[in-house]
Amino acid sequence: MENTVSFEKNSFGKRLKSMIRVDLSRMFKSKLFYILIATALLIPVLITVMMTMMDGTVSKDPQTGVETVMEGPDNAWQSIGTLPTEGDESSEAPSDGAGAMGAMGGMDVMSMCNINMMFMLVAVFICLFISEDFRSGYSKNLFTVRADRGEYVISKTLAGFLAGTFMLLAYFIGAMLGGAISSLSFDLGSLSILNVVMCMVAKIFLMLVFVSIDVIVSVAAKQMAWLSLCGSLGAGMLLFMMVSMITPLSSTIINVVLCIAGGAMFGFGLGIGSRAILRKTSLV
Repeated sequence: MENTVSFEKNSFGKRLKSMIRVDLSRMFKSKLFYILIATALLIPVLITVMMTMMDGTVSKDPQTGVETVMEGPDNAWQSIGTLPTEGDESSEAPSDGAGAMGAMGGMDVMSMCNINMMFMLVAVFICLFISEDFRSGYSKNLFTVRADRGEYVISKTLAGFLAGTFMLLAYFIGAMLGGAISSLSFDLGSLSILNVVMCMVAKIFLMLVFVSIDVIVSVAAKQMAWLSLCGSLGAGMLLFMMVSMITPLSSTIINVVLCIAGGAMFGFGLGIGSRAILRKTSLV
């Protein structure tokens, strides 16, 4: 009886599943991942508590004599987004310099230093995560014996998306803790809990846009983590100011659908670009 040896060819699905399993295992064993999650949790607590303690603090510019009044948050939801005013109309800005600087010292700080910072923080994880693959030679060995470039890009994108989701959720928990510690109001006014849920879901899907940008910059920079960080943060800043408009605290299902569509288009388009870069450039 003749003995035959057959080799089973791994399908795309099996290779991708294996790649994702390896990346998720590495991510959950990485100290960097937990450091960033802890950072995401503590940032809103520190900002909220410090801004509340500084509420009403007056500083004077010795050259111009203009006084700046620091305005702290009065609502816990300000760490997530801006609450709509009655009629969605902003109150008239005071004409004196002190009032203008007071607004800049208070609300502008909270509008910039809020949950949207997580779209920048996830870049740190992705850039360091991918650069380590090229620095250690893991990626070259991986492409030689196991995975295709496309599977690598998909796996890294999904891992980054999951990490970004954890950061958003950690920041949300921290924002609620900071509001409770500072005894801030949790009143949503004309909004509802459903709006907050839609806002968070929209931000989670929008995270895929930033993750895709970070991945393509990282695979282009390869082992140069500093270059991938500068490129990812720079590219992210171009879209950062749009995040609050696309995912406001008053989000509805329309915002969620737009973010899903945008995330899918960026993920697919930039994913193809990342795969092409890996195929046409050196892996060292």
